[in-house]
Amino acid sequence: MTDSRHALIIANDRYTDQGLKKLNAPLQDAASLERVLHDPQIGDFEVEVVHNASADLMRRRIQGFFKDRDRADTLLLHFSCHGLKSESGELYFAASDTEPPLLAATAVPSQFVRSCMSTTRAGRTVLFLDCCYGGAFSKGSTSVRASGDVNVLASFAEDEPVTGRGWAVITASDSMEYAFEGSQLAEDSGARPSVFTHAVVEGLETGDADLDADGNISLDDLYDYIYRHVRDQNPHQTPKKAAELHGELYLAHSRRGRIKIAAVPSPPSLRTALQSDDILTRQRAVLVLNKRLQDVKLPVAEGARQHLEEVASKDIHEIAVLASDALSEIHLSPSPDYLDFGRVERNSTPQKRSVTMQGPPLARHCVAQPTESWLRVDPTRSGLEVHIDTAAEGLLSGDIALKGVADETVIHVEAVVAAAHEPGHAEPAPGPSNESAQAHAPRRDRDTVVIGTTPTPPPPPRPPGRPPVPPGNRQQTQRPTASGRAPTLAGAALTLAVTALAMLAMTIQRAVAAITERSEAGVGGEIENNIREQGALTPLIVCLITAAAALIVGAFAQHDLAAQRERYTRKAAGGTRTLLSITKGLAIPALILAVLAGITYLAGSPSW
Repeated sequence: MTDSRHALIIANDRYTDQGLKKLNAPLQDAASLERVLHDPQIGDFEVEVVHNASADLMRRRIQGFFKDRDRADTLLLHFSCHGLKSESGELYFAASDTEPPLLAATAVPSQFVRSCMSTTRAGRTVLFLDCCYGGAFSKGSTSVRASGDVNVLASFAEDEPVTGRGWAVITASDSMEYAFEGSQLAEDSGARPSVFTHAVVEGLETGDADLDADGNISLDDLYDYIYRHVRDQNPHQTPKKAAELHGELYLAHSRRGRIKIAAVPSPPSLRTALQSDDILTRQRAVLVLNKRLQDVKLPVAEGARQHLEEVASKDIHEIAVLASDALSEIHLSPSPDYLDFGRVERNSTPQKRSVTMQGPPLARHCVAQPTESWLRVDPTRSGLEVHIDTAAEGLLSGDIALKGVADETVIHVEAVVAAAHEPGHAEPAPGPSNESAQAHAPRRDRDTVVIGTTPTPPPPPRPPGRPPVPPGNRQQTQRPTASGRAPTLAGAALTLAVTALAMLAMTIQRAVAAITERSEAGVGGEIENNIREQGALTPLIVCLITAAAALIVGAFAQHDLAAQRERYTRKAAGGTRTLLSITKGLAIPALILAVLAGITYLAGSPSW
């Protein structure tokens, strides 16, 4: 990405003219877009927001935005407002003081924006248009008519830039015609956040728009993501793109870009076994896939991983658990995941720290991306080596993001850089923070390192969320264990479920005795008295309470098992899931029958 990146966001949601409907989306869209574009780990843009400006101020800000740029600049202009069309068919952007009968004087014409784009010396210019377009007219207006759709891209694609290297325009839609009924816009375009801008923000912020998983989000990546997202949300809205670019234009870093491997499909016989009606056949197929998952040939292992993910999401519970357990073995597990260089002298060369990647080859194959410019990463046969740049004094704190085929994690790194003449191990005096050190450090794109896949004996994986290990114990790792809250909670849930079932049986027994007494008493009998005498209500209430408690405790156990899955051995996890499955099978029917019995008693006792 370039060194000079600037964005201008124009958001108009309030209009003095009563014929222009108030919008709800532009302001919140502008705030969200400003956040992700300005984030140095995503867009790294210098962002300016213009909110509810007059037409004169909008023209001044737009022209000033494109003026005095050079070829190293990348410019992004975003409109979120009403789009109006004049009788001659020209597109205008509505300002806060726009009067529809006087568009030429009170709105910003698309021709003006196109002229600024075509004459700027900036190397790349990108325009996002999130507007409703078409023949919008107010009651009594004679100068604005609904005379057909407006071709938005044609308003910008007629002239190529004369000085820059390229331009691009992405629109929320190319032909949307909204009409005003009386003094209000018929389409309630402000009732919810904009689908288009929401897609832009979500794609950049989550990194999901990094479709090729190369760590960067290009213009083409973002447009393809926006197109699918908007069409899924509203099939009647079709985003459009026009571009004249030389080379790839990257709009943002990807936080979630993962490494991709061309998978070798599993053998046809294995895929057939996965579709078998016989449970044992499918179980054996999952075991074979697990073996292929350990293969040193990454395309073979990746093919097995993809099939296991499909099984884990679609097959019955027992088979899905078996597939999930196999997939848990390829989660990224660096050891250690916390590096403390301690106190180092400025401009010195601290000893490198080694990190071992654990697990099978597919789990060790990942991309390492330092989040700070002072971090350096080199690949090794067993993982990676980390060293730091000590050019700036202060407390350094940063992460190395590891992104693999299945998940991602971080290695946290800290150091204190002090002047050489400072005494031994004194606490560092208040000084430049990590941000200050970053400001003085030379700016450069963050290194991306692909970690190798040489097989090494995999130590047991560590549990996620482990706190930093004290310096004297840094080499210790926490092994999976059968202890923890999930098995205990699952056992308690099963006990409650069994109790609920026993109370239900007691309730039924006493209810039958009460009904028998009522039948023998004849006309003078009262079922409610018989039920109370037999004591059927007490076990019914206990059944309701214990069945509900069993489901709640079981939910807590399920949550703990999912959140801390690497803490448990496969046997412990499988046993816990079995207990939870039995608990549900007992508690849910007991709860339903108890509720029905209670409703029957409350509804029927007055008439019995």
